[in-house]
Amino acid sequence: VQLVESGGGLVQPGGSLRLSCAASGFTFSRYNMRWYRQAPGKQRELVAHINVLDSRKIYGDSVKGRFTISRDNGKATVYLQMNMLKPEDTAVYYCNTPTLNIWGQGTQVTVSS
Repeated sequence: VQLVESGGGLVQPGGSLRLSCAASGFTFSRYNMRWYRQAPGKQRELVAHINVLDSRKIYGDSVKGRFTISRDNGKATVYLQMNMLKPEDTAVYYCNTPTLNIWGQGTQVTVSS
């Protein structure tokens, strides 16, 4: 049972990144998925959530209108498209299955000029 994030990196303010999270070892299409982030010295916060049944999406207030969560059940992958990035988006980003409480290892996103 595993989640593996990828796609992080260094980007300038106003830029974009797309994170991916590949799942294995469980039936991905049956579970809701989430992205969280944790900045240095701060608590982990929910960034986005996507339902498995109706694809309903929920976003944290700080990313609404800039980030988009999506999923491809055929590829067992959840994505986070991040646009108009700000320095305050700098954090380690994690994907998660809330029901099974499985976490990935995280991918670093740094927004800096």
